[in-house]
Amino acid sequence: MPNEDNWQGDVLRAMRGGGAQEGAQGTGAQGQGGQPYAAPAPHPGVPAQNAPAYGTPQQQAAYQEQQQQAAQYPGPPVAQPQPQPQQAQQPQSAYTPGARPHRTPDSRPVVDKSLASVGRKARRGEPFAARAARALRVSVSSSAAREVARTTATAEMLQQPVTTGRQIAVTSIRGGAGKSTVAALLGTTYAHYRQDPVLFVEADPALGSLPLRLGAETLRWTTGDLAGIIEPQMSLLDITGYLVQLPGNAWLLPGSQGQIGAMLDSRAYERVMVSLRRYFGVTVVDCETLPAEVARVALSAAQARVLAAPATLEGITSTYAVLQWMQSLPRQVIAGTVVVLSELVPHPGLDLDEAAEKLRSTGAGVQVLPYDRHLAAGGAIRTELLAHATREAATRLAADVFRLSQQHH
Repeated sequence: MPNEDNWQGDVLRAMRGGGAQEGAQGTGAQGQGGQPYAAPAPHPGVPAQNAPAYGTPQQQAAYQEQQQQAAQYPGPPVAQPQPQPQQAQQPQSAYTPGARPHRTPDSRPVVDKSLASVGRKARRGEPFAARAARALRVSVSSSAAREVARTTATAEMLQQPVTTGRQIAVTSIRGGAGKSTVAALLGTTYAHYRQDPVLFVEADPALGSLPLRLGAETLRWTTGDLAGIIEPQMSLLDITGYLVQLPGNAWLLPGSQGQIGAMLDSRAYERVMVSLRRYFGVTVVDCETLPAEVARVALSAAQARVLAAPATLEGITSTYAVLQWMQSLPRQVIAGTVVVLSELVPHPGLDLDEAAEKLRSTGAGVQVLPYDRHLAAGGAIRTELLAHATREAATRLAADVFRLSQQHH
């Protein structure tokens, strides 16, 4: 278990010292100290194979003699119970104290093999002409020193140490607002700048797109599964055996395996988030759309909140209504909230500066995520293909949200 006083050092030492052991153990269920849990008997009441003999040697000899006599003088036939057909075990949908999953779930691909060829080659976020013009401006501009100073200050904010893990909840009013995209950009930025582990949690089991945006290939354990497995004595290596490893010291806990009708219980979510908080410096939660129950729980428990909205008149209007409602809640709720207006088209036809000022009047922060061809195409996000303006906006957003998470405990 990580030391509470220097938990980050314990986490990093565990990951560096146990990487080889983790690769040998695979993703099976593990117990304390990285040892696999004992496999249960195949059916209740059936003894395990090669069971040890109990009792003294005299008792064992007497038992063997009784067995030999019984073989020589068989008694009346005894009706043997007929074996019952084994029923398919259902996966756990909600946490039950002391319960563990009945079986290891099968690994499922994020994208069906028959659909893998549908996606085209990933495009850059901005055309070549825009990249060339920006490079020319940088070469003749005298503001390079100011840009370096601004970038350094942002990096210092993102690299600040934390005493306990920071949890950042990302949600939206409706689907298609870019919620999963914003969550992926946030977590990827933290993983790039920070040395402690970063965790993505998908709390949106209804066919969420976060695993696809992060480039995950297969999914196995979900948030609901981990709620019935996690124990306080588990180490970081035990925990990561149930997670999807991502580049840059980041990990993903999916909400489902792409199954329609998957549910996530609020009690299961709370148990998982409380238990995982001490292992990861920053946790980004991709929540359901409001007003879902798990989304409300995630927003109330997080140290900072991000509200994704499309940069359209409808998106700004509905977001403003939600912010007015949040003004009736404790002050730290809206003060720790940042609205992200995502441009879905190159020229949305709105005065975004005026819209942002209107939203800021409620007490929330506002950031604009510009249109990016790479993000608009969907699929896995490749940071090297993002437009320069998109990378700058994502970094500013991550620094702003992290600052709020440090202020509001």
